[in-house]
Amino acid sequence: MNISVVIPLLNEQESLNELYNWIAKVMQSNSFSYEIIFIDDGSSDDSWATIQSLSKSDPNVKGIRFLRNYGKSQALHAGFEAASGDVIITMDADLQDNPEEIPELYKMITEEQYDLVSGWKKKRYDSVIAKNLPSKLFNAAARRTSGVKLHDFNCGLKAYKNKVIKNIDVHGEMHRYIPVLAKNAGFAKIGEKVVLHQARKYGKTKFGMSRFINGFLDLVTIWFMSRFGKRPMHFFGLIGTLLFLVGFCFSLYLGIDKLFIETKGRLISQRPEFYIALTAMILGTQFFLAGFIGEIMLTTKRDKRRYNVSQKISL
Repeated sequence: MNISVVIPLLNEQESLNELYNWIAKVMQSNSFSYEIIFIDDGSSDDSWATIQSLSKSDPNVKGIRFLRNYGKSQALHAGFEAASGDVIITMDADLQDNPEEIPELYKMITEEQYDLVSGWKKKRYDSVIAKNLPSKLFNAAARRTSGVKLHDFNCGLKAYKNKVIKNIDVHGEMHRYIPVLAKNAGFAKIGEKVVLHQARKYGKTKFGMSRFINGFLDLVTIWFMSRFGKRPMHFFGLIGTLLFLVGFCFSLYLGIDKLFIETKGRLISQRPEFYIALTAMILGTQFFLAGFIGEIMLTTKRDKRRYNVSQKISL
């Protein structure tokens, strides 16, 4: 199979038929063999009924339905597990991503041998204050922190080699950072393509300003995990050791001062250095233990599914 199109969605019933027809037209005109995998992330409208109807009329349409809303990352994870195409295309279900971009993205993966190609919505139709400006700030921070030079980390329209999506773990809210996860997994050839952005035709956006706050927090997480995720003792143990040494040095100073220098008869507990030493040694011990526990958790880690599937169609 040439292409798997993975589409996570939440309450997008109005756009699904139009999106399907558009994708099918592009695939058929380019003679691609394909599958379209819709992941219903706990929709409260009739999105699942529409997916069922589409699957009955076209065996290339497949579906996964979550019991409740788990988030876009979990939806993509489920879609990636089910995808069987050589090239995987992800896109949003709100018609803001243009399926006409698929053939060129496919060529960049198969002919130019990119591991991953990310869309760049250079011209956007979103609110400047609500989305455009925060998005630019977010992307600038992501580029500097991750080292991946993309202009639009949030663009849902991306293309991947099959081996990329089978070797990364998308969880939490990490869907924004799939290129970073891919880079950390060893897939270094990451490209970018300017894609058309279209104004939302139906409904309202499901994302608010909180996504940018969460995005920055996730960026800190992925920065930490990429550097210390496999050896947490290198981070926590180092800080713990330094703090403990600081506390020990203060304690040593207090002991020498009490035995050989101090003549005023003050109790050690009455001196501020005592509390600095005590606090530093306690914190150092806690940091060291955190690193030790992290190492134990890594050795006993087991894969665990982070969502519950209600129904599947032809998977």
